[in-house]
Amino acid sequence: MNKGVKATVIGGVFAVMVGGAGYGAFNIVSALNGDGGSGGSEVKTGPPGTDEVRETSEKFFADWEKGSAATAAQFTNNNAAAQTLLTSYAEDAHITDVKITPDTARGTTVPFTVKAKVSYEGTAKPLSYKSSLTVVRGLTTGKALVDWKPSVVHPQLRSDQDSLVTGAASTPPIEAVDRDGKVLEKDKYPSLGPILDALRDKYGAKAGGTPGVELYIRHEGDGSPDTSLLTLAEGKAGKLPTTISASAQAAAEKAVTRYANSSVVAVKPSTGEVLAVANHRDDGFNAAFEGKVAPGSTWKIVTSAMLIDNGVTSMNGPAPCPPDAIWQGQTFHNLKNLPPNENATLANSFMRSCNTAFIKLIDEKPLTDESMTAEAQNKFGLGRDNWKTGITSQDGSVPAVSGPDRAAAAIGQGQVTMNPLNMASVTATAITGAFRQPYLVSPDLDGRELATAEGLRSSTVYQLKQMMRLTATQGTAADVMRGLGGADIGAKTGSAEVDGNATSNSWFTGFRGDVAAAAMTEQGGHGVDAAGPIVKAVLAAGD
Repeated sequence: MNKGVKATVIGGVFAVMVGGAGYGAFNIVSALNGDGGSGGSEVKTGPPGTDEVRETSEKFFADWEKGSAATAAQFTNNNAAAQTLLTSYAEDAHITDVKITPDTARGTTVPFTVKAKVSYEGTAKPLSYKSSLTVVRGLTTGKALVDWKPSVVHPQLRSDQDSLVTGAASTPPIEAVDRDGKVLEKDKYPSLGPILDALRDKYGAKAGGTPGVELYIRHEGDGSPDTSLLTLAEGKAGKLPTTISASAQAAAEKAVTRYANSSVVAVKPSTGEVLAVANHRDDGFNAAFEGKVAPGSTWKIVTSAMLIDNGVTSMNGPAPCPPDAIWQGQTFHNLKNLPPNENATLANSFMRSCNTAFIKLIDEKPLTDESMTAEAQNKFGLGRDNWKTGITSQDGSVPAVSGPDRAAAAIGQGQVTMNPLNMASVTATAITGAFRQPYLVSPDLDGRELATAEGLRSSTVYQLKQMMRLTATQGTAADVMRGLGGADIGAKTGSAEVDGNATSNSWFTGFRGDVAAAAMTEQGGHGVDAAGPIVKAVLAAGD
């Protein structure tokens, strides 16, 4: 957006002191400014009561409506930050005629609706949105106060570095269209919102449009693209073709809403085009493209390729599955209730997702500490930090490690980190043999060079594809993939343990015809519990 327009950064110096945290982090500020006002001789303790919640929120709302920023800020536990933002709300964002309607309080949390007007250089438009606040007990005075967060003023204000601005946009709007020319709108595909903002920020000027006048959020701190909230004067939108498939995107959007903190990506293996990307998260983070977490047993696709390529074993070769495996003093186990099989082949251990089989093979000659890294980088195009998808993305991390982390890497734990984009690409490479870097916007638009890798031998591809087929029809993914007819199918399940979480992350990747997809659900359990149904829904939609 227009960087020349005056915008006050929320929180000023005090934002550095409190770091955007909630109630407990305001000790310093509260001690300096008295928790928003002077207290009486009796200091109350415990959560605020119903009457206190109502009275505090009503007074805060009343002064906010009147534009009395300094007075309203006195009813919060961070006067400086609140006053700065509420002042900017009127002066920089040009929001007036504010009317706030509270909803029924839920304990100490008060949801509310804001209706207002945004005016700029003779043009005005109505503004309406919902937010909420929480009333807490002041640390030093015991007063009931609004727990200050930027999201109180607008739910899309994420940090103390965000600011609200109304003015001329620095980038023209875009009309992003799918592979068949269908318009991709935020209202219809809500999880595409941040992605469309990122595409506009990068390609708005190249798409041939002209800027308009907008109310927007400027994200100063993390380098994120501005978030447009309201258009006052229309600019001319430039058309931006993307690789998205509207049908696959619609299926992805619907599927991720069933599970909290879920992400999914679908790609076209024959080209590398991204067909769908969806996230269901409260923080707006594009975990589907930018996440960096352990991929669990879905990573056994790459481990199997390494074992086959290095002559350690083959699909029909030995991969015994004992109850436990010890590597350099650390014991690894299988999933509960998985029967051991000392005579298992690699295909059998793969389709049943036996951890110990892969751990036992990790020290076979000629494997070294660098073997996994070499396989990931040279064959699958991962871990080189050189993918250029059209927006910000991560291409995974597979460092060369020794000790227990080397064994952990064999089952997608330790220091291996991936995201759904990476694992969808892994599946695409595994079933075609060619690494085709995924992309969302054609490189022809801006001349960027896509990443390359040597890919896999045809014999390795045959074995990986057959093992994924067995997993989808007879192994751990069979229940999820059942009913997906009409095309060749394959899959791999996974769950990844995360320190501090009682429940593992759910992972699943699979293919159907010329579509490969991968999904991850934080604390979703086994791969079939959450990520699996998401991938199935996307694969069923096709391309």
